[in-house]
Amino acid sequence: MVFEILYILIVVSSIFLVVMENRKPEIALFWVIVLAVFPVVGLVLYFFLGKDYRSKRVIKADEMQQLEQLCLASHSASLVPVPKNERYNKLASMMYGANKAPLFGGNDVRIFTDFTPMFNSMMSDIETATNYIHIQFYKIEDDEVGQQLAQLLVRKAQEGVDVRLMYDSFANLMVRGRYYDQMRRGGVKVQAFLKLVPSMLTRDVNCRTHRKIVVIDGKIGYTGGMNIARRYRDGIKHGVWRDTQIRIYGPAVSQLEVALLADWRFCTKELLASERFFANVVPASSNQLCQIVTSGPMDEWNTVMQGMVQAIAQSRRYLYIQTPYFIPTQPILLAIRNAAIAGVDVRIMMPSTADRGSLMLHASESYFSDVMKAGVKIYLYDKGYLHAKTMVIDDEFLTIGSTNFDSRSMEQNFEVNAFLYDSGLAMLQHKIFLNDMHDCHEVDPALWNRRPFPRRIVESLSRLLTPLL
Repeated sequence: MVFEILYILIVVSSIFLVVMENRKPEIALFWVIVLAVFPVVGLVLYFFLGKDYRSKRVIKADEMQQLEQLCLASHSASLVPVPKNERYNKLASMMYGANKAPLFGGNDVRIFTDFTPMFNSMMSDIETATNYIHIQFYKIEDDEVGQQLAQLLVRKAQEGVDVRLMYDSFANLMVRGRYYDQMRRGGVKVQAFLKLVPSMLTRDVNCRTHRKIVVIDGKIGYTGGMNIARRYRDGIKHGVWRDTQIRIYGPAVSQLEVALLADWRFCTKELLASERFFANVVPASSNQLCQIVTSGPMDEWNTVMQGMVQAIAQSRRYLYIQTPYFIPTQPILLAIRNAAIAGVDVRIMMPSTADRGSLMLHASESYFSDVMKAGVKIYLYDKGYLHAKTMVIDDEFLTIGSTNFDSRSMEQNFEVNAFLYDSGLAMLQHKIFLNDMHDCHEVDPALWNRRPFPRRIVESLSRLLTPLL
């Protein structure tokens, strides 16, 4: 009897805590139902996957301020108050207000849509490093591509270059320890983002870093959707692995450094607030405007999502999105539908096949009718697997980064995106999207509405599990 009373008190108190977090009603209701129907399993799932982290911080506010001040001080001459295009003044100002993301001019940005040229460029840039190399990837596999990177990093470390490598521990669960050990023995400072053993025993288990960041001597940076693995180079059994990455030369690289050093402090307790990591870069003649925007489960705001909502709301002619998954948050869904209803040419491109089970694909498909009714066109990539995370608007603005159009990316993962205010880059990304359309088929709304009823049930059930995806 005592056990039963204690059990009921635990369940009721857990439900009370969920309600008092004042989260989105649908998320709160989901966890209330799970806890009420499956109390034991529900408590475990909620402890690991459902807790809100907003009250926790990655690093102390004064430590973050030190990194941000070093970033600003090293490139004060390249700071731009607002974009040249006045339409995006509010967006740029909002990103600074919410994320302390300064807008820097003097950047040269190159877009890669194929892994091999990107990897060759990155390896060549790493070869030139004389001071330090900082790398953070969600996934690094122990194959010939991963070994190429490891061997080069060890060689640079033995030359006296300060080399740091960070990876997500959960994403690399199947990577053998000897892969990272060989780098440690060679002088590379290797760090797992939230090591498995302690994080498995805490609620931090759901805090994953999805960021892809490379910083070389504070002058050259890489970010986007590409990880380090052979499949990015060689493709998969049913085709190519299509992704997008950017190389940045210029002051905006220092913002990538701030994001990486904040994560390093979070995982190692070591604060690297030193001028040596913030080089005074000579501005590039191309003078492309760039903001590096980050978001994570411990930030006050879902900044990348907020920025995308604002950018979508400002679209006038077209809005083209590429994403591996389309499981949008309510603000993103509303913004996309509003744009389409207002007459904007809205197109969403995603893969026609799944990369890790069909649940994510079916959950994505459950949103097709919602947006197609508003006039959105859906294109499914058939040439292989589309892993790119891009959005381009009106030949004026684009964003490329690690953030998928799903709730996990926008609300739970640590992510990073480049917000680019440049017509030349936007027109290039527009052209890339149109070229990719040749390898897609458009979803016919009439045919889609006649799909089998059992398939609709699977889609709806998958959508219900969205808070766990």
